[in-house]
Amino acid sequence: MQIKCNVLDRQFQMHQEEYEEAALRVLRSGWYILGKEVEQFEEAFVVYTGRKYCVGLNSGLDALIMSVRALGIGAGDEVIVQANTYIATVLGITENKAVPVFIEPDEYFNMDAEQIEQAITPRTKAVMVTHLYGQASNMERIAQIAEKHQLALIEDCAQSHGACFGGKMTGSFGISGCFSFYPTKNLGAFGDAGAVVTDDKAFADQIRMMRNYGSRVRYYNEIEGLNSRLDEMQAALLRVKLKYMDELNDERKKLAAVYDRGIKNDKIILPKVRNGADSIYHQYVIRCKGREKLQKFLQERDIQTQIHYPIPPHLADCYRYLGHEKGEFLLAEQYAREVLSLPIYTGMTDEEQQYVIAALNAF
Repeated sequence: MQIKCNVLDRQFQMHQEEYEEAALRVLRSGWYILGKEVEQFEEAFVVYTGRKYCVGLNSGLDALIMSVRALGIGAGDEVIVQANTYIATVLGITENKAVPVFIEPDEYFNMDAEQIEQAITPRTKAVMVTHLYGQASNMERIAQIAEKHQLALIEDCAQSHGACFGGKMTGSFGISGCFSFYPTKNLGAFGDAGAVVTDDKAFADQIRMMRNYGSRVRYYNEIEGLNSRLDEMQAALLRVKLKYMDELNDERKKLAAVYDRGIKNDKIILPKVRNGADSIYHQYVIRCKGREKLQKFLQERDIQTQIHYPIPPHLADCYRYLGHEKGEFLLAEQYAREVLSLPIYTGMTDEEQQYVIAALNAF
């Protein structure tokens, strides 16, 4: 039996007629950029997240970059970020010439809130928190610290569509919730797409101008902007999937519970969920000190896995200029050596999952 790490077409097939109807509606409309489909998706995503404003963008990375820029954060300013996040989180900072200040993750793979205050300097302007692998971070504590030190709070929600902390959805704690709708995400588009959600009208207006060359009215450019527009096709398709978001997340939670109960191997460390937090299991990430051997063992049995992520950003070649060295963030580096993402996707059958579990237990 061959098991892929992710299978995307099954969720399309579940609601194929609706997706095809939405796609044809856009094609027949004759309007493909910044039209009614984008407006309607933004309105629907506002309702879903509980925020006041949504601005659809080209990608989650653009959402991060533009959020930092809209806050006036630039050269010489510092933004605190966890050391085990994906490179996009850090690019959101460095693309604005600001400096990422790394801190260690906690046992849940998210930002260790208790390390934030010791990283604050007079140049610190913001905290950028990532809800990694789909689990909500310790947002009550992080929000308290940000407010105490008058720091902007930016949430990277690229992997946490619908995850909550204390019953409050990720993306609704900071001034900006930044979402990616890359196809593999729980709320995935059929191409690149992203969005920013916020309760601040002036901030939303700034992002809205920025995404469209810096203009509210065509050819009247008020600020230096970008071309980062969610297109009509992706908005229409996302609106279909958003209707089933809770159903899709619940399925992943059930799959994760099966892994939790079924994997019984003392060489494998299972993921934990923080009390008060929720995970939508964008990834189901185990740890193993013999990860390469385990990955090879599974590959020999036609089970595909992925490593999220093998190189922490502070050790990436592109950030050598920051001057970080190996051994500086021990836990982040340990995670990079040990984490392994198991197959988990919409439509995964019990037979497929039991095959993976049996192989893990045989390792």
